[in-house]
Amino acid sequence: MRCFKVEGMSCGHCVAAVTRELQAADPAARVQVDLALGRVEVDSSLSDERLIVAIAEAGYRAQPEHGG
Repeated sequence: MRCFKVEGMSCGHCVAAVTRELQAADPAARVQVDLALGRVEVDSSLSDERLIVAIAEAGYRAQPEHGG
């Protein structure tokens, strides 16, 4: 699992949008979103850069969370 800090998520719609875009980029991805912490965990074979692009396509800014 790789972790990303995602700015701007505030509701269930945000969670659904991020999850939808990540799974569109990689249908086999496992995605867990912690809305309270603004954190997304992704189990995917895609690069961090591609996952960040997918999150951006949902309308949010993300960065890798190291040591998470």
